[in-house]
Amino acid sequence: MNDDREPIRDVAHLGRVELLTPEPERSLWYFHDLLGMEAVHREGASVYLRGYGDYAASTLKLTEAAKPGVACVHWRAVSPQALERRAAAIAATGLGIGWSNGDFGLGPAYRFRDPDGHVMEIYYEESRYEAPAPLRSTLKNLPQKFTGRGAAVRRLDHLALLAADVPTNRAFAEETLGFQLREQVRYDNGAVEIGSWLSPTTVHHQVAYVVDARGGHGRLHHLSMWVDDKSDVLRAADVLRENGIFIEAGPAKHNNSQGFYLYSYEPGGNRVEVYSGSFLVFAPNWQPVVWNEAERGTGVYWGGALPESFIEYATPDIERPAERRAVPVVDPR
Repeated sequence: MNDDREPIRDVAHLGRVELLTPEPERSLWYFHDLLGMEAVHREGASVYLRGYGDYAASTLKLTEAAKPGVACVHWRAVSPQALERRAAAIAATGLGIGWSNGDFGLGPAYRFRDPDGHVMEIYYEESRYEAPAPLRSTLKNLPQKFTGRGAAVRRLDHLALLAADVPTNRAFAEETLGFQLREQVRYDNGAVEIGSWLSPTTVHHQVAYVVDARGGHGRLHHLSMWVDDKSDVLRAADVLRENGIFIEAGPAKHNNSQGFYLYSYEPGGNRVEVYSGSFLVFAPNWQPVVWNEAERGTGVYWGGALPESFIEYATPDIERPAERRAVPVVDPR
């Protein structure tokens, strides 16, 4: 976005992510028993969950499907007027799908696709979580008590989406949704945009767009859940391994974002990150940090190297076209 343009501040934050899973009961076990989220509602083939620090009724929707992946990414607007403004701006791009009456805990929403084909919605009305007596915290400013179950993740943090054309998706997020660009990875003397990390909030990033090494569209790299401290990430590693969950990468520290991370696959096949650390951005004139090949390396500041699966695997999984050249390993964080 050009520096002389008035910033768009119509999107409040990432509100909910709907994940698809071919193993609905085992995926529910992973998020409820191992990550410690609460299941608050069932409807059709879907279960709605939340972290103990999420103030909304639900921030994660698990839906049974033939293949894993992301079904919809929901963004909350700052006001009804902001919702109308963003809906009109999105419709003008030709990427709009139309209005819906909302979902559990959500009011009317405008559905659209980003340029790569990921389905998204923007909404304003949202039901606040009201804890039942057994889950009520003695802290008035905590929506739900800390249960200590599993990794006990606090809240939904971000997600990383793969894209065949990162610049186009990054520009859409900046110019149509009003997200701020935090960091980028550019190769070949800055000519090739490999990945961009963006946010509508002070949180370092709530969405990342990273090049799809297999040339697909609409795929998910990972969903990320927040914990308060590095020691909580280490605890998550113990919980997951004790229960037979494959850990793909980490615990380790990213260079860009400075986040402390652990990646595993939930039983349905989606990659899930347990995440902490990082930094907040308050400057309205933040200058995006750009990394080149030598500076970026494999995306690991310290810790074990990322495996080849980290760049090759995403959901839904697809075959790499035989003629497509390999893309250097980049950590979508």
